[in-house]
Amino acid sequence: MRSTRTLRGGRGLPAVLATASLLLVAVPGAASAAPAAVPAAASATVLTGPQLAASWTGPLSTRGRYVVDATGNRFKLKSGNWAGAQGTYEGSGDVNDVTNHQADQKSNNIPLGLDRTPISRILADFHELGINSVRLPFANAMVRDTAPVPDAAVAANPDLRGRTPLQVYDAVVSALTADGFAVVLNNHTTSYRFCCGLDGNERWNSGQSTQQWIDDWLFLVNRYKNDKRVVGADLRNEVRRDTWDDPNWGWGDDHDLYKVLEEAGSRILQADPDMLIVMEGINWQGIPQGMFSHGRPTLTPVRTLSNTLIDSGKLVYSAHFYAYTGPNHTGASGGWQNGETNDPRYRDLTPEQLIQVVNDQALFVTTAGQHFTAPVWISEFGSGSRSTDPKDRAWWRNFTDILVRNDTDFAQWPLVGWTRPNGEVNDDWALVDYDATGRRTTTVNDPADWRAVDWNKLVNAPGRTGPVAQVDHWNMLNLDFGDQNRSRTMLARADWSSGNRKGTCPDGRRLTGLGRSDSRGLCTDAGQPGTASGTGWTVVTDERFVNHGDWASGYNKLQCPDNTFAAGYAVNGNAMAALLCAPAARSLPLTGRTAWFDHGDNRPATGGSTGSDWAPGYYKGQCGDGEYLAGVGYTWRWSHGGVPDVLLCRPLS
Repeated sequence: MRSTRTLRGGRGLPAVLATASLLLVAVPGAASAAPAAVPAAASATVLTGPQLAASWTGPLSTRGRYVVDATGNRFKLKSGNWAGAQGTYEGSGDVNDVTNHQADQKSNNIPLGLDRTPISRILADFHELGINSVRLPFANAMVRDTAPVPDAAVAANPDLRGRTPLQVYDAVVSALTADGFAVVLNNHTTSYRFCCGLDGNERWNSGQSTQQWIDDWLFLVNRYKNDKRVVGADLRNEVRRDTWDDPNWGWGDDHDLYKVLEEAGSRILQADPDMLIVMEGINWQGIPQGMFSHGRPTLTPVRTLSNTLIDSGKLVYSAHFYAYTGPNHTGASGGWQNGETNDPRYRDLTPEQLIQVVNDQALFVTTAGQHFTAPVWISEFGSGSRSTDPKDRAWWRNFTDILVRNDTDFAQWPLVGWTRPNGEVNDDWALVDYDATGRRTTTVNDPADWRAVDWNKLVNAPGRTGPVAQVDHWNMLNLDFGDQNRSRTMLARADWSSGNRKGTCPDGRRLTGLGRSDSRGLCTDAGQPGTASGTGWTVVTDERFVNHGDWASGYNKLQCPDNTFAAGYAVNGNAMAALLCAPAARSLPLTGRTAWFDHGDNRPATGGSTGSDWAPGYYKGQCGDGEYLAGVGYTWRWSHGGVPDVLLCRPLS
């Protein structure tokens, strides 16, 4: 989300945080060469509603770095944000005064434009833009808002009179999906207040409990689960610092975004296995002044601590980029009193520097065969059509070039804006604007809009199309602060290792690696023999299944029964407590090798997740892609403390 007030010199996130920082005496606290320019494209390819609907089949899932439809064909998210249902009130003055709303546009807490233009015309204009999907923000307040919207708010759509904001949202979702668009639900705010500072919307649990936030998600997911063109849940927008505390990634507390995104995502998939789960990184940490650490981590933490859901192929990561923000810049202007830092903005970077930064903060996630590999959706970016700043224009061109070169999924902010009676556009970042009579006054495709060439270059960019082959997966398990049970089978059963921290791989995957002394694990489905149906899962706590020779003499050993493979593990402290073994769908070889990692890493030279660190700072043992993990050895001697020292790796065939 973008604060127009901040751009006009008002008080968005940076200004408010800077003011708060004055009260705080102490707070805890290789560039790539630029490719050749991307050629411009002609006007966007326009599909009618029936044509778009016929071009893809829901639900969506992922294969490696690509989103695919139900037939396995690439579905590139070419999206825009239809804002409004997240609220537009900026938090001061009379809520009924339009000048106290974002860009002087009062949404009445429903998608913008319904007061002046029939929804069928709005959707036709979306088709003309060349998009195939819509990110549809909402506020948690919408879920419980029982007051009907004013008649004037839906004047151009009289069939919506008397409906609550949620019921209007229902109608918009239904109209979009009936016209062929994919819809991604986006939890943008808690209250209807917009946007971006100390406004009560900083975290998922600002102004509400984590449980309420998850419950709201489950309510909406169940509400739309029969519509397979409602394809995703974008869990939370721009998580950032509040007055006193930063969000974190992996600390295990109630500010841990990593933990709560996994919890919510897996709960949603239990309710509706068809949904994509969209996870945005941390938008801002720290106090925006030079004496304090501060910055925009975005997806950087995913490099060493990635997420694992209960279903394969459902995770999409997302990130936001705007010219006026930067890797360590809040986006504020007006000096340090308003939260401006001396750090460069994205628009200040050279094309080569921008390529490197965007890769480091987001696009590295698309690297194949790693524990973090997933699609990246740039779910917000944009620029204003009235900007005459050459840096803004160069940034727009350079950034869209990056999206084209990397074949990246995207969603521009925002789609719909207003035009004043004098013809002035309220929000010149919008791609289409309407006046009070409902007439479309401007669109990004107008010859006078300097963004048109690069917008059409983007929506018409060549990229991967057609069938995408199935891929192997590698996923982390992280027991730093508690259980990470990602097996549907085991979640439906009683606690299989009471009193210990447990990690279980998603069904259909097996354990293939362990970290020494950090309780991290790695799961894969590479060459997976499959899991036999029914019973046969075994919890191993002693050496009763050690046979076919002593593969780690003098060490305690946990070994799976024949024709089973390790699919989970339990630790007490960091010491091994149990192995969980899943039955294989076919017979497995019983010969094997030992992989010692008590004095250094022991990972395959090639294969999956060898180019990424899934147990940073600790020795790692990992079986090969063509092997299964059949046992773990450990000792209490020599102060080893019972942590894993050696793996028994056996061939899959």
